[in-house]
Amino acid sequence: MSDHPQRILQLNDTLKQKLLQYLETPRIYPTAVEGFNLVRREDAGTPENCFEKPLVGLVIQGTKHSLMGGKEYVYTENQSIVAGVDMPISSYIINATHEKPFLFLYLYLDRQMLSSLALDMQQSFTENMETSTSISVADTDTDILEMFLRLLELNEKPEQIPLRAPMMLRELHYLLLVSPHGKILRQLNTPGTQNNQVVQAINWIRANYKIPMRVDSLARQVNMSTANLHRHFKLLTGLSPLQYQKRLRLHEAQRLMLMESERASSAALSVGYESITQFNREYKRVFGEPPLRDINRRRFLEA
Repeated sequence: MSDHPQRILQLNDTLKQKLLQYLETPRIYPTAVEGFNLVRREDAGTPENCFEKPLVGLVIQGTKHSLMGGKEYVYTENQSIVAGVDMPISSYIINATHEKPFLFLYLYLDRQMLSSLALDMQQSFTENMETSTSISVADTDTDILEMFLRLLELNEKPEQIPLRAPMMLRELHYLLLVSPHGKILRQLNTPGTQNNQVVQAINWIRANYKIPMRVDSLARQVNMSTANLHRHFKLLTGLSPLQYQKRLRLHEAQRLMLMESERASSAALSVGYESITQFNREYKRVFGEPPLRDINRRRFLEA
């Protein structure tokens, strides 16, 4: 049996030792394999807010709570999580210490690769009902654990990455599509499904978030009624299209202030706000503090 508990424990232990070699202190470590990142955290209970692209994450040690798509998910050692669409995520970890840190690795998913593979696999699956979520948490099988270990080992052979990484990433995307995460990923990435129409709407908002948006016009563009788009959009992201655009603007403004040292007023205008007062009010509502105080606190924590 390929998913023998002993083999899973062995893979987990090997992955844990390798992660600890890379991560002697709390940090996010981007590997040389594009989109593949390693994480160590010790600050239990401290909330973390971000706007993430579709990803698969695997917990090697510890437990994480994440609020995504309007619901809370808890995932722990040897469990993987798939977030199938771009969305805001609020997370915190529990029971992490310096001696026993939270260890996690994640890979940003390639939507084009998922669509291409889902199309090739269409005959293998008959799905009458569409899922009403874009999030999946499941125990991780040995095939996927081994694939992550191989990617980690590949990082130690940089000269092999250009040739081997694309093949290995394609294999991992295939394994995800035939795993318990597969139904969600197939429906989000197969043209013609309602979930894929919502994904197209999300892609449009991501590309055009700075400009005013009319939801009825967006609905026509993705061949849905306004009511249908609103309902399915909320099911997949936890937000209405307008709330989603607002959250995206706020996260991008935060990034501009934090990474590019823009002033709050100029960051607000850059992302499409016309009123600085409104920007400050909405920023505090989402991040808990006014822009300047929030950015100063984040810089202090990172110092």
